[in-house]
Amino acid sequence: MSHTTEETRAPEQTGRTQLGKPKGFATLARAQWKAFIRDKQILFWMLAFPLAFLLLFGVLNGSSGDAPKTEMTQVGSVQFVDRMPADAKKQWDELFEVTKTSDRDAALAKLKKGDTDAVLEQTGGGLVLHYSSADQVRAATVQGTVSSFVDRSNLAIAGVKPAVSLQAQPVEDASLKPIQYLTPGLLGFALAMGGTFGGAMTLVNWRKTKLLRRMRLTPTNTWDLVASRVVVSMVIAVLQFVLFIAVAMAVFGLKLTGSWYMALPLALCGMLVFMAIGLIAGSVSKSEEAASGLANLIVLPMSFLGGAFIPLDFAPAWLKTVANFLPMGHLTEGMLDVMVRGEGPTAALMPMAILLAFAAAFTLIAAKIFRWED
Repeated sequence: MSHTTEETRAPEQTGRTQLGKPKGFATLARAQWKAFIRDKQILFWMLAFPLAFLLLFGVLNGSSGDAPKTEMTQVGSVQFVDRMPADAKKQWDELFEVTKTSDRDAALAKLKKGDTDAVLEQTGGGLVLHYSSADQVRAATVQGTVSSFVDRSNLAIAGVKPAVSLQAQPVEDASLKPIQYLTPGLLGFALAMGGTFGGAMTLVNWRKTKLLRRMRLTPTNTWDLVASRVVVSMVIAVLQFVLFIAVAMAVFGLKLTGSWYMALPLALCGMLVFMAIGLIAGSVSKSEEAASGLANLIVLPMSFLGGAFIPLDFAPAWLKTVANFLPMGHLTEGMLDVMVRGEGPTAALMPMAILLAFAAAFTLIAAKIFRWED
């Protein structure tokens, strides 16, 4: 009889344990969501801080998309510029912001300090263009532009008609504005901030307040905690995506074209990666301050190296190689492909696969080093 009673109780206990897991998962998800919406610090790092970058970069680049003029200091009288035909002079003025001076030494000193991009003077029948090698990109741009004006002038004087003409046209829509290129990168930065800070700060706070210790006494296991965090992180990623797109469209005129909708699954995959990184940071940190510092140490360098703030077109080869091993680079490049470069939905598949591989690896590490208490 006793044996029968034990056999009868065993399924009941097993049933309660099995039912406890989904219930524990749902409870954890609700608790993490409430912690998210109530914690002003987490809300700041996840939403307000990345959005401030979007507003700042959007305002600095302006909504017109006009490129800034090159600052040039002209020493004395330069007949080459003064005697330009009207159409050439108009193009010159559109490209250069010219400041005239008679003090050659002061102009060169200004160039060395970086207060001007170039110094132009005329000696006899020739021009002398001074530039700073500190900014090689700017120096090459100035030399190439001035050289083109000189070549055209020499051909006109010689009466020679150019054998080949060049017509330059952008491959993108002429209506594209800088915000088209800024939004994908800054959205990636927002996802990195949200996933890393959200995972790290929540985990440390729960351990610090002994909440994890109490959870340990329940049927809840590590994977319940991770899975509930995934659900909350996915909701946060959707909120960030909608908020960024809405602000960029309403304030700066962002235009969604092509397969832009594939940026959403890319964003979700990116959130998985950074959420796992946040769980790792939270597992090794003993205080919220340490978790915040470690999250910053991870997110900011990765954002710069991954092209979230500035393009890597002019970066050295070794830096581009490093960027290929970072999830941020694949996230931003994938979103640029589908949101700006006009590529089809399949362009997002490879970045998504790479991001999911990163997420799986980091999640395994997070589960391995997870600690219920200090």
